[in-house]
Amino acid sequence: MSQKFIEGRIVGRTDHTSNLFSLQFEAPLSGFIAGQYCQVGLQLPAAGEATHPNHALVMRPYSLVNAPDEHPFEIVLTEVPAAHGGVLTPALHRLQVGDSVCIGPAAYGFFSMPEVPDADVLWGLATGTANGALLSCLKTDALWKKFRKVVLVHAVRTAAELTYRDQINAIANANPGRFQYIPFVSREDHDGAMRGRIPDAIADGSLEARAGIALTAETAHCMICGNPQMVADTQEVLKARGLKKHRRKEAGQITTEAYW
Repeated sequence: MSQKFIEGRIVGRTDHTSNLFSLQFEAPLSGFIAGQYCQVGLQLPAAGEATHPNHALVMRPYSLVNAPDEHPFEIVLTEVPAAHGGVLTPALHRLQVGDSVCIGPAAYGFFSMPEVPDADVLWGLATGTANGALLSCLKTDALWKKFRKVVLVHAVRTAAELTYRDQINAIANANPGRFQYIPFVSREDHDGAMRGRIPDAIADGSLEARAGIALTAETAHCMICGNPQMVADTQEVLKARGLKKHRRKEAGQITTEAYW
C-alpha cells in the first residue's frame, strides 16, 4: 500500500439491498469530527491488464456514519456497476470480513458542528447515502447543544433504501419532543413517507406542514447533503425564502455538501 495511506481491515458489512451496502472497518484514523469524510480505496488493476496487472490506487471520499466515539468506523455506499462506469464501488462491494482496504490517514470536511451556527431548528436534508453524515452528527452531544429541535429528512427511491432505522429510532427515543424523522420515497408508496422531491415539498409548504414547524431564516439552519441537483435546487428554494449560504466570514442559514 502507498505510504500516503494507512491499512484498514473490514470487520463487518451490512447489505441493505442488492447494491446498497455498509462497510465497517478498523483503522488508525485520527482527528475525526462527526460529519466529516475519509478517503477509502483499493489497489485495482488497470483496464485491459488482467493477466499482468499494473495496480493503481483508486480512492474516493465517503462520509463516516459513526460518531467519533463509536467503533468500528462505518461508511454506506451504492455499487455503480462497471457497465455504468463504476470503477471502485464494484470492488468495494466484493469485500468481506478480514479483507484489507486503503484508508486516508485523516478525515476532512466542513459539514460538521464546529462549522455550523446555533439555531432554534436544524433541518437535515439528505438523499440516498448522504444520510450517513447527518447520523454521525446526530449521535453527538455537540449537535443537541446547538439546536432546540431537529428535523431529519431522508429522500430515497424505494423504501428498502431507508437505512439505519434502528439508529434513527434510538435518536428519537433519546430526544423526546425534540426530534422528527420524515422519509421521502419517490418510486413507490410507503406508509409514513412523503412522495416527490425535497425542494418541491419546501416550495409548496408540505414539508413544513408535515413537521408542524415553520422553516424561516429567523429560526432555521439547513444542512443539505446529497446529489448535486437536489443540493442546488434546495438552495434556490431556500434563498427565495431569505436564507443564505453560511460562511465563516458571514453567518447564514445553509450548509451544504454534494454527496452521492
